[in-house]
Amino acid sequence: MTHLSKPELSLKQFVFIIYKTQIGIGVLTLPREVADPAGTDGWIAVIGGWLLAILVSLVIIHIMQKYEKDTLYDLFTRLFGKWIGKFFSLCWIGYGAIITWYVIFASVYVMQVWILPKTPNVWIILFFLIPIYMITKNGLNVIGRYSEFVYYFSFWMPPLLLFALKDSHWLNLLPVLKDGWLPIFGSLKTTVLSFLGFEMAFFIYPYLKDKKKAYAGVIIANSLSFIVYLIVTIMSFIYFSPYQLSNLKWPTLNLLKTIEFPFIERFEIIFLALYFVVLSVTAVTYLYLTVVGTSHVMGRKSYLGSLRIFMVILVIFALFYDPSFLDLDKIGEFLNVTGILFTYVFPFLLLVYIWVHTHLGRRRL
Repeated sequence: MTHLSKPELSLKQFVFIIYKTQIGIGVLTLPREVADPAGTDGWIAVIGGWLLAILVSLVIIHIMQKYEKDTLYDLFTRLFGKWIGKFFSLCWIGYGAIITWYVIFASVYVMQVWILPKTPNVWIILFFLIPIYMITKNGLNVIGRYSEFVYYFSFWMPPLLLFALKDSHWLNLLPVLKDGWLPIFGSLKTTVLSFLGFEMAFFIYPYLKDKKKAYAGVIIANSLSFIVYLIVTIMSFIYFSPYQLSNLKWPTLNLLKTIEFPFIERFEIIFLALYFVVLSVTAVTYLYLTVVGTSHVMGRKSYLGSLRIFMVILVIFALFYDPSFLDLDKIGEFLNVTGILFTYVFPFLLLVYIWVHTHLGRRRL
């Protein structure tokens, strides 16, 4: 193990870390993204993305059960040697760093547009990074507790969308499969990316107390994410027309804007401010992946130095660069490709390599 000497995560914490890593910016944009190629049949692609995410998650657990005390970084060194192992570790560090950057800057951009349009992004990022730093520096056990807290804190958010049912039209979903299966397969790429986060099992499995329940854990985590994505997608489809969806950047927020209470106005602003807490979990977990990997490559026992350096880099970056929606969209497209390679293709390639490596080793004996 890289940092902890004994398992520290309960099954609930294991589930909530994966689940809350998956639930992020995608909740705000998924309905539009699946509606572009598949129209109102996009909800079927959400089911496909869920099943594929479960399949890959089970492959990851199958791999990690063979090396129960290793994280992915340790596994690279064990299987590929020092230098090649460091190369693969650096690839994953870069992957985690880019996602951390994207989640933080995309979250801040949404906050600027909807709540604080005149506030410089560097100030929002600075205040966003303070709790992220405090949680990350205290290690995986605190991250697990924080993820569990955020789950209970945000449990009421998805059902809130059901208040829009009174003005919705279920006939928008008909006819099912009106354009066939091809558009649905086209939107499957978007849905599988919305489930990114289950790859955290590579890094937190060694710290799970009851490893026999890991299979059930990843199934539960992906299923919780699936329920949220399905509610968000179907509610957007039955409220907005396909044409409206294609012109909305964040259809979930626009849907919340239609919900009114006699005692409160602009509820979507309050929702978004609270949703920042949910987004912070995704930033924390990928930041942890990045700084732990950096300390592993450098041969250091503590990742606090790497964490502080990364925080400073983010703040300096925010001082000189304020990404636009198009900039974030381009980064998102890049993450689409890298996300598929790292989280969906890589586990199968690693499984094949382990099988060949083990099989040839036995034959030599």
